[in-house]
Amino acid sequence: MPVKAYNPTTPARRGMTSQDLSDITTRKPLKSLIKSKKQNAGRNNTGRITVRHRGGGVRRHYRLLNHRLAAGLTLTVEEIEYDPNRSARIARVKDQHGLYHYILADTSMSKGKVIKTGEDAPVEASNRMPLANIPVGTQVYAVELTPGKGAQMMRSAGAKAQLMAKEGDYATLRLPSGEVRKIRVECEATIGVVGNLQHQNIKIGSAGRNRRKGIRPGVRGVVMNAADHPHGGGDGGRHGSGKPPRTPWGQLTLGYRTRTRKSTNKMIVRSRHEAKRKR
Repeated sequence: MPVKAYNPTTPARRGMTSQDLSDITTRKPLKSLIKSKKQNAGRNNTGRITVRHRGGGVRRHYRLLNHRLAAGLTLTVEEIEYDPNRSARIARVKDQHGLYHYILADTSMSKGKVIKTGEDAPVEASNRMPLANIPVGTQVYAVELTPGKGAQMMRSAGAKAQLMAKEGDYATLRLPSGEVRKIRVECEATIGVVGNLQHQNIKIGSAGRNRRKGIRPGVRGVVMNAADHPHGGGDGGRHGSGKPPRTPWGQLTLGYRTRTRKSTNKMIVRSRHEAKRKR
């Protein structure tokens, strides 16, 4: 799927590119599978900003995706749709009972394709089954971390993991970050690669386009006052921070590790940080 370029009618248009929507088969979502989405501008339930640089943007409805498809379903792809809430495309599918679902669309999905789920499903692209039933070396996406909880990993555009090995109760997967980790073989995954591969090549091109996405401007700490940021203040014009990079609240950043969930470390065979050092 190519990226759409623009004629350089303005400075912003010169480098701007956008998605090619030729694979979208309908522009109208199913009303029963959407809900309204409130813009909280990065604030939590007490009104404090917990995510900076958020606010405004166009209104959009949230699509209710089914990340926990039941076993034994036979699904037929009816439409491929655009989803404003994620980088991947979504597919509207209908099961043998006449119920509709939204699922992530992979590179092989098109109108009329039949998808199967469960242990008895054939090993084919777009079919969903436990890792125990998937051959070693296969590329998978929408992988569960806990059996029955639903897909949590490899859900963005172009994402995929490779099934490296199966030993006992655990399967070993190589993730897009280079991390190698163990997951229980009962966890389900879908065979294939998430669609919209060219998403990473999109160039925003203008500040206004980011504002319509709900992203507000970010200001460098070194140009702030000392009262507003640890990097701010000082005499003599432009200068660097003069100290290790940190957040407005003094927390070290840019390489400083903040991971505290040590309980899952035993599942990580090779860290993504080690993978980056070896490149």
